[in-house]
Amino acid sequence: MLKRSPKASAFPGTYVFPGGVLDVSDSEAQTLRCFRGLTPQQAATRLQMAPDAFAAGHFMAAVRECFEETGIVLAVDEQRRTPGEESLLRLRARGTHVGHFFEALEREGLFVAADLMAYFAHWITPPVQARRFNTRFFLAEMPDRQQCRVDGIEMVDALWSSPTQMLEREQRGELELGSTPTRRILEELAQFVVPAAALAYATARRQVIENRSRVAQGRQGRRIFQRGEAAYAEIAWVDPDETGLSSYELEAGTPKRLDHHCVRVIAPNAGLMTGPGTNSYLIGEGSVAVIDPGPDEPAHVQALLEAAHGDIRWILLTHTHRDHAPAAARLRELTGARLLGGGAVRGVQGHVELDFDRVLQDGECLQLGAHTMRAIHTPGHASNHVCYLLEATGMLFSGDQLVQGFTVVIAPPDGNMRAYLESLKRLRALGSSIIAPGHGFLLGEPQQEIDRVVRHRLGREQKVRRALQEQGGSATLTSLLPRVYDDVPASLHTLAARSLEAHLEKLLEDGELTHTAGRWFVVAPMSD
Repeated sequence: MLKRSPKASAFPGTYVFPGGVLDVSDSEAQTLRCFRGLTPQQAATRLQMAPDAFAAGHFMAAVRECFEETGIVLAVDEQRRTPGEESLLRLRARGTHVGHFFEALEREGLFVAADLMAYFAHWITPPVQARRFNTRFFLAEMPDRQQCRVDGIEMVDALWSSPTQMLEREQRGELELGSTPTRRILEELAQFVVPAAALAYATARRQVIENRSRVAQGRQGRRIFQRGEAAYAEIAWVDPDETGLSSYELEAGTPKRLDHHCVRVIAPNAGLMTGPGTNSYLIGEGSVAVIDPGPDEPAHVQALLEAAHGDIRWILLTHTHRDHAPAAARLRELTGARLLGGGAVRGVQGHVELDFDRVLQDGECLQLGAHTMRAIHTPGHASNHVCYLLEATGMLFSGDQLVQGFTVVIAPPDGNMRAYLESLKRLRALGSSIIAPGHGFLLGEPQQEIDRVVRHRLGREQKVRRALQEQGGSATLTSLLPRVYDDVPASLHTLAARSLEAHLEKLLEDGELTHTAGRWFVVAPMSD
């Protein structure tokens, strides 16, 4: 890691990775004679870029900048050997002049082996910064018999350190890291003990996520958000032009336009099971559809009426749980709108019994004014659960099938874990662009989000298996609960017991368990 001069225009006095600006010459035909290990097409595929020489130039620029700032030569000869001492001396004598590095490499019979460089990260700084950077990071193993040498002008110090030690030294105030990307990359590298493990991880990864910082406004003023933070995907969707004027708050009763087609109004029913409140969505203008009008709160119903730019003609329910459906009856009475969804569930606790104007078929496409909405039956959280896909944008209205910030309860007999996982599989195949959940912010990267939830559920299922094995292949729900949900506060175990029952019922359906007199018995070998 290199320490930048205190007089540097960017990140003065901080520790950074070697690197710099991509130059036009890095992609010229003469320069690319030294490019080996990948074809330009393969380089573009690695970097997820258009297939031209510009992609290969990124590898060349990384090697050139590393040499200019550290004196380290990431190049090999035809036998894939690193340069010897005499060759290094000649390179340092000839290659330090601007534009002469690749010419010097060619004279020494050396070339850049791009296949020895693993593409690792991609960061784009936020628009509020005076100078913006669109930077790709590579990993490469340090060549034998070479040492880092700084010029004492642009870079005034250099050190080798493990990522963990670097982060600890910053925490103790002994040094300052140059930027959030530097810190986040060190945190990611800290999970590896040896370079080979980090390189193998980076090489095997199929996609490097673009980390584009986002800016939004709220009660704490302007804030910068990074990928992985709760509000990040919503800010990116709402503010694609990066004005920085969108909000990072979830405010009940205040309509928020999510895009040209959709407005969200959050109900004032925040709580343990509802997060910040139930999300109600209004689609279209002139002829408006409302998805999940929420609780029958007069102020919320009035907020929906005022947020509608036109006449509310359709009410779509994802399911009839009490936090999503009660206002449907009042809104229909006030507007004459038609009530559509998966049908009524009668005699089951937690559901509101409603008379639907029409029960939707699985896969049915609804023409809602100028908008086409597809209904997808997704039983699991509730037996009558339906999700909706807005064809124009790929926005998936997921109800409680997927929510932001917590995992929904699957409560038998109306909830079913096997059906829930099957429904997630169907939603993954839709190829949606963004998820508009029943609670919380919009969720980005729908396929990855669905995969995360499935992993969580299957991981919990494995804990059920292990807990049963630890108890000799027979146990009660009560004895299993503290073992399977040992990562959940005891105050939430009453809720967790419902999902645990759903997991046990799934294993029963799968033929792995039997259930007699309140006890669950293993009847088939269980994988761990």
